[in-house]
Parts: sequence; C-alpha cells; structure tokens
Amino acid sequence: MASSANPTRDDFAALLEETLGDADGFEGRVVKGTVTAIENDLAVIDVGLKSEGRVPLREFAMPGQKADLKVGDEVEVYVDRVENVHGEAMLSRDRARREAAWDTLEAEFTKTARVEGVIFGRVKGGFTVDLNGAVAFLPGSQVDIRPVRDVTPLMDIPQPFQILKMDRKRGNIVVSRRAILEETRAEQRSGLILSLAEGQIIEGMVKNITDYGAFVDLGGIDGLLHVTDLSYKRVQHPSEMLNIGDTVRVQIIRINKDTQRISLGMKQLESDPWEGAMAKYPVGEKLSGRVTNITEYGAFVELEAGIEGLVHVSEMSWTKKNVHPGKIVSTSQEVDVIVLEVDSEKRRISLGLKQAQANPWEAFAEAHPVGSTVEGEVKNATEFGLFIGLDNDVDGMVHMSDIAWGVSGEDALNLHRKGEMVTAIVLDIDAEKERISLGMKQLERGAPAVAGDVAAGTDAGPKLAKNAIVTVTVLEVRDAGLEVQAGDSGATGFIKRTDLGRDRDEQRPERFQVGQKFDAQVTGFDRSKKPTFSIKAMQISEEKQAVAQYGSSDSGASLGDILGEALKARNAETKK
Repeated sequence: MASSANPTRDDFAALLEETLGDADGFEGRVVKGTVTAIENDLAVIDVGLKSEGRVPLREFAMPGQKADLKVGDEVEVYVDRVENVHGEAMLSRDRARREAAWDTLEAEFTKTARVEGVIFGRVKGGFTVDLNGAVAFLPGSQVDIRPVRDVTPLMDIPQPFQILKMDRKRGNIVVSRRAILEETRAEQRSGLILSLAEGQIIEGMVKNITDYGAFVDLGGIDGLLHVTDLSYKRVQHPSEMLNIGDTVRVQIIRINKDTQRISLGMKQLESDPWEGAMAKYPVGEKLSGRVTNITEYGAFVELEAGIEGLVHVSEMSWTKKNVHPGKIVSTSQEVDVIVLEVDSEKRRISLGLKQAQANPWEAFAEAHPVGSTVEGEVKNATEFGLFIGLDNDVDGMVHMSDIAWGVSGEDALNLHRKGEMVTAIVLDIDAEKERISLGMKQLERGAPAVAGDVAAGTDAGPKLAKNAIVTVTVLEVRDAGLEVQAGDSGATGFIKRTDLGRDRDEQRPERFQVGQKFDAQVTGFDRSKKPTFSIKAMQISEEKQAVAQYGSSDSGASLGDILGEALKARNAETKK
C-alpha cells in the first residue's frame, strides 16, 4: 500500500482536476487569462489549461488603432477549443468581446439608449459598425439626415448610434446614425425657435434653392425664403438673386412653433414702392415702362422696380381684336402706356397701351369727314353688308341697303367679292363705338342727295320731306326695328322698335315681314342724311287732325267716333 507521503498517479490527476476542474467545461465560455509573451503579431495567453493559446494582436485593438498590450496584462478571451491538433488552446479575443458586447447591447436596446461604435467597412447597401466587439449593419439611408456622397471622414471615429433592431440568434444588429442627428437637431431647433421672434432681423446661409424659394440655415434651423418675398420686383427664379453658400440678411415673417416652420423675407427690409403710388401714378398720366411678362389675358409692364401694371388684352390695340398679346408686344420691349386705374390696397395698376396712341377712328374722322369719298378693299362680306378696309387699319361697313339702287340687298351683296377695291362715301362716323358707315349707291349717277330736312327724289319720284306720310317697303327685320325703303323716292331709312306703334303689342318687329308695305311718317334725317320713319308719329298726327276736323271739347263725340269719321274720310280720299 502506498504511503501518503508518496502520492500516486491518480493522486496527481485528482489534484489537476481540482485545480482546473472539467477542461471540457471551458469550451464556449469567456474566461480570464494572463499574457505570458508577445511573439511577432501574436499574444501568448495562459488561461490555466494544459497548454497556452495564441491570439492575434489585432483582436486587442479598435479598428484603425494599434493594440495596447504587454506581458502580464489580464484579458478576457473566449475558449473555442481546449486543445487543437498542436495541443494548444484555441482562444479568441473577438468572440469574448462580442459576447460581452451582446449582453451590454441587449440591455441598451431595451432602454432605447444610445451606443457607441465605429464605422469600419463598406458592404452592399450600407456600412459595418463595430459596437465594441459586436458587428452591426448601418444602412446607407441611416448615415445622415441628407444623402452623403463620401463617408470616409466618418469612418474609424467613435460616435453614437441608435439600435433599430437586433436578433442574437441570427447575429443581426441594425443601427442608425441619422436618428441621433435628428434627435439632436430637434433639440437644437426647439431651443433656437424659442430664441427667435417674428419681425426679428437675422443673418443666415443659403443651403438649398428650389423653384419656389430658398432654404436658409439660421444656425441649426432652416427657414424658407419664398420667391415672392425675395424682392418687390418680379423674380422668375430664386437663382436670379441667390447662390448656395451666400450669406443673406432676412426678416422673420412667421414662426409656427407646432410644425417648427419659419418663413423669411428679404423684400421686407426694403422700402415699399407702393407707398404713395396713387400720387406718383395719377389716372391719365402717360408713362414709359418695360414689358416683363406676357399672358393670355394681357401683358405686365414694369414702371419702376417693384411696381408693375397690367395692360389687359382689351386695352392693347384699337384695331387688333381677339389677338394674343404676344403678337402685339414682346418681353423686355419699352412701351408707352396710360394709367387707367390705381388700387394701392390691392397693389394693382391698370394700364392702357392703345390709349397712348391716336384713336384711329378720330383720326379718320378728321381726315375724312361725313360726305367725303374713300377707297378701300372689301375685307369681308356678311349677310348684312360689306366691310371695307380703310386708312389706319380701320374698317367701314356698307350696309346691303346702301350698296346699289334698284336691287334687293341680297342681290347687291352678290355684286362684290372679297379683295375687290371699291369707292364709297362716308355716311356716319361714331368714334366712341368705333363704327364707320359707308354708302356706295350714293355715288351712283342720279342718286338722291339728302340735305337738311328735305331729300330730293329721283327723276321718277317726288322729294322726301319731313312730316310727310309715305308708303315704305320692309327691307330687313331686326330686333331694334325695321330697315325700310320709301317707294317713290327710293331712299332707305329706319323705323325704331318704339316707333312701330303706340301700343306695346304693336312695337314688335317680328309682326312685320320683308316686302310688306305700309304707311309711315318721315320724322327727320340722321347724321348721314338718311330719313327716319315712324308709324307711331303718323298715328298721333292723324289723331290730332281728326280731333281738329271732326270734334271739339264740347261736341260730345267720343274719340272712337272721331277716329271713325277720319278713317272714312281717308278711305274715300283714297278711292278718288
């Protein structure tokens, strides 16, 4: 039997087991060890197993840094295997750090706390981040608030991240740097907004330019400088006045603390050109300006920086109707205009372009008074007459009843064609209504001439005198009345609607037909010396004559009796 002073092999095994425990229990665990040597790029570590293990020095350093390790340092390592084929322990510092990091990260993720990490590599769709041993994925969209073209300055630098999701079983961690920046920015914005006030003047830097304005950095918070608030003058695009990176002086117009939106203005720092506009631009004043914009409904003319007036399409030309303004004026053209209306409150000025030019109808009237002869081209033939082109781009109209003697209006229209040169006499000019009435038959040989209140008839007919009762023939039925021709003289004239009878029911032009004949009284002559007729005047005149001839105020005869006697007498006279 062996003495206790001389232990057996089994006793040594028991002592080793007591010292090391079950060696197999080391595998898959994080244990502490001591650095016993550093050989080239490897650290030799004793963790109390039968043999030491070797770990690359790079596993003891953060990305982009050198390992700070020396003999005697105590470190934690992960035991992958107790013994490999070479009899050495398989150790890993990375696995040890990873396991410890996962424990820490799970706790931070639960508390939604920030974690520190280092961006150290690129992968498809993003980047890899070292979270103190655990590798996380940083999507490209989560790097910054705005897209970042070059991430190099952000790599190998410890910085905070927010864990979006993690799965330990799969070893997946997704982090965001953008969430940290947005949170920080929100805090800065809230603090900065509290320090700002509407009406305050502040400097900022232009960060971005869009079609509708520019975004200005006010030192951690952006404000929108809308294009309409850049200047009082018309600005087509903000780039006309601003460039990215410019330092600008702006005024805070509005602050919405709920949405944290700030509206800025630059024109508010300038004097308002509309102050005293009514005094500077009185109605009727002739001014010069530059065409800045052309639309379908007119053209805008700049009178001074910040003051624009509108020339409506109806006020652009005396003669060019229903024409696009772009065919009359062009952008940047200098034009003369007349002020028509000023509304300082609505910041509107109405201008007239044609008013700054001579009225062609007034000019025509001066050059060609009533009775003068003119020559022109037939521009258009309508169902009621001919339009003749005259001087200064004005047109005159020859009514079909004034084209030729002895033929109907329809036949007279067929005598002339578009483009034909004709001669006519000026019958009437109404510059206000922009109308010129012409006559062609009045130039024919033997045509009646009208003078004063008596018109000479043709060789076959008597004179046409005022107050005479004549038989007329309906040439045309209009809403306003009847165009008629006196049978004996051949002169044409007009009976207004109100002159078709004494009663309202009789004053309907539609009760007459073309070619119908009836008696009417000559009431006078218009400016073109054409006669005017009236049935109503004839009825009143006949009534007066009947009263004078057949009754008196004390005869006791009724008006019906008197008119009856008058009609009998007239019929008897007609039969003779």
